[in-house]
Amino acid sequence: MRIQQMGSLGFLDRSNIPLVLQLLFLILFAGLLVAIVIQVSKIPSSEEVQWEQTKQEKMYQDLSQLKSEIDSLCRLCPWDWTFFNGNCYFFSKSQRDWHNSITACQEMEAQLVTIKSPEEQSFLQQTSKKNGYTWMGLSDLNKEGEWYWLDGSPLSDSLRNYWNEGQPNNIDGQDCVEFRNDGWNDAKCDNWKFWICKKTATTCSSK
Repeated sequence: MRIQQMGSLGFLDRSNIPLVLQLLFLILFAGLLVAIVIQVSKIPSSEEVQWEQTKQEKMYQDLSQLKSEIDSLCRLCPWDWTFFNGNCYFFSKSQRDWHNSITACQEMEAQLVTIKSPEEQSFLQQTSKKNGYTWMGLSDLNKEGEWYWLDGSPLSDSLRNYWNEGQPNNIDGQDCVEFRNDGWNDAKCDNWKFWICKKTATTCSSK
């Protein structure tokens, strides 16, 4: 009798196995279904996609209009140039020798800076003093001791007092001129220094 009962219970246990497997399958299926629902809910609807595209197009149009308005404004000087007394000045952030500094300015439709007044000299000296030793467009390459600007004009007597003490001294053939500290020095033209370009500012026509 005991043996028969145990056999009966064992039979019941084996018969429950398919039911357990079904329950596990249902649980796994339910979990997969929930995961799919979550992923689908993250996908934007066609209306949301269209709204996002419209928003981006509006932003692009606004930026294009702003750029057009900025470009239409009259600028006395190009970007990164400084305006002073009717002229535009570019202060380099890199260094070149004197002749390559001339070329760099010509590529920007300008000239290595020439100085025409004490006011211009003061402005340039203060700015170059912050940056470091800086080339100007003055040399005596044609004849020793005769200083000429790149535009062909001679150094005026009113500007000669800007030489630093003991300068120019022509040590080892120093034929080109730099801003140094509070005045001017002659230096070898193949030395690398900062440089300043100059050109006439744009005239804005009134509308």
